[in-house]
Amino acid sequence: MKHIISIALIAFMGIGMAWADNGYKVVSPGKSNSFVLNQNAEGHIVYSISSFGKSIIEDSHLGYSADGAPCKAVTIAPVEKKAKTVKGVWKPLWGKRSVVKDEYNAQSFTVTTSDGKTMTIEVRAYDEGVAFRMSAKGEELKEATEFRFADNFTAWYYNGERHNRGPELLKDARGERLPLMTVKVDDDLFLAVHEACLGIDGWPMRLMADGGSTNLKIAQETIRPAGGEYTGAWRVVMTARKPGGLVDSHLLELLNPDAEGDFSWVTPGVDLWDWRIDGAVWDGYHYGMNYDSWTRMIDFASEQGFRNLVLDANWYGPEFEKNSNPTTGDKAKDVQRIIQYGKEKGVGLWLYLNDVAGSNYPIEETLAQYEKWGAAGVKYGFMGGNPQEKNRKTQEITALCAKHHLMVDYHDYPIHPFGQMRTWPNAVTREYCKAQLDGRDIFQPKTFVTSTFVNMVAGPIDQNNGFMELHQGRTTRKDNNQEVPSTAASEIARTMITWSGATIIPDIPEYYRKYPTLLEFLSAEKQPWQESITLDGEIGEYIVMARQNRDGQWLIAAASNETARKLSIPLSFLPKKSHFTAAITTDADSLTNFRTDRERTAYREEAVTEKSVITVDIASGGGCCILLK
Repeated sequence: MKHIISIALIAFMGIGMAWADNGYKVVSPGKSNSFVLNQNAEGHIVYSISSFGKSIIEDSHLGYSADGAPCKAVTIAPVEKKAKTVKGVWKPLWGKRSVVKDEYNAQSFTVTTSDGKTMTIEVRAYDEGVAFRMSAKGEELKEATEFRFADNFTAWYYNGERHNRGPELLKDARGERLPLMTVKVDDDLFLAVHEACLGIDGWPMRLMADGGSTNLKIAQETIRPAGGEYTGAWRVVMTARKPGGLVDSHLLELLNPDAEGDFSWVTPGVDLWDWRIDGAVWDGYHYGMNYDSWTRMIDFASEQGFRNLVLDANWYGPEFEKNSNPTTGDKAKDVQRIIQYGKEKGVGLWLYLNDVAGSNYPIEETLAQYEKWGAAGVKYGFMGGNPQEKNRKTQEITALCAKHHLMVDYHDYPIHPFGQMRTWPNAVTREYCKAQLDGRDIFQPKTFVTSTFVNMVAGPIDQNNGFMELHQGRTTRKDNNQEVPSTAASEIARTMITWSGATIIPDIPEYYRKYPTLLEFLSAEKQPWQESITLDGEIGEYIVMARQNRDGQWLIAAASNETARKLSIPLSFLPKKSHFTAAITTDADSLTNFRTDRERTAYREEAVTEKSVITVDIASGGGCCILLK
């Protein structure tokens, strides 16, 4: 094999980059991850990745070409003589923690391809993973990048509004697989494959499996660059010793640019929702999606310190009819009244906007009107178009919402998150999951404890947790008959475990007041979080999460799949010589389960320190909530 890479540059390589096997190696600061850029026997550009001393990605093609064929190189050379070392921090407006370490080694390479064109490859090696992206010129381009895994690992995938795909051996995968992709290498190494900083004209990444191999390729969509030059999204392989390390990572956000402008008006936290209450009856009062019910919800939100109330579909008329005007239709006057009432109570209002109205009425005029009314955010539903069109429209609407001081939540098969909340902190969540509202025919306990290790690794998700009316039969909404496959303790635990800038809870105030200790826990979910730690968990089995709220108080929550289990939760993350009272709400006993006995809970208190271990019994489909006082 003939290598054309200039060996003369070896002497100038600094920390973070070295010559390895006749290729260029970029190593993370703590040396846990490394990326090697090389050529194979055919002269094609290839890369490989190792993590914690183990090969995880073997020589795999990368790059762009006119027809998507593997790229051949004439020369490959570093742009700079030394790798760039970055040691910084990012302080997000809101996120999993208040301070995020941003440390990596980086190098860029210039490649002259065999057809005489030039391509740039940027590489960053973090201790939490490796990322690379390519820039190329051409009237039409297709991506040749692939992920050739080193062995027949086990994988899970995002699967639209269905239960996640997996666990699946790589060689059993055939056809399309949607990221985020979570991979178990062994008991001490887990990966996640995704993308970050997707450009406004980019195609959201899809993976294609041939079957019988461990190789997944990026689907080859035709890209027609504006101006003839295209920079793709970062291709990211996240790494962690345990699956919780993937959950806790901010790597995807770190690969996006900083926000510009003032976003102090963004209010992350718990939000009430009016969709499911339509048809609930309490002590002779009939709830509906109307002004009087909205005032009751706002009063409750104000009482508990919840941030907002979300008004869902049809407030301006039938959402799928073109003549439903999103600024003048149906209940528009009541909406303006309730926004003002909310302001008096310190509670914001989100407004639903269907893509029919978003497309048939001037979108910026609509959003400007919502800003003038004083709305807090927009829930955008049923966006149409192919993935590239949806990506472009999503980014345009996000920017317009930011211009008009509106948070935004995308529903109904949105494009996947890609770390955009660093650039656009108003993009607080999206329904990149199977929301619970569809009940046990699709969403089961195992769905929750799988999606937390798959979908939620990609970014904040809106899963509609927090159902507290759990009796058998229809739910409170008059036209929805799905049961909720959960327990009362699990439902509130899920609200805290799920990372979202808008924790949208669906029931009426009276159902939450039935459970005072759970309501106290829910009200303590005050964002922005100062810290988040996944204490334990196994994909598809269970998860234990600790978060520290904006006041410094610690909350711990656990949720299980269909298996009842006993969990031991060490409190070693607490400050030394600390003393707390642990307020513990669990499923009542061994008879409690998500199928037949959902509502009963048990409560106890324990004096604890950083040396304590709390033991809890979790029911089938159940959970627990622990508030440290």
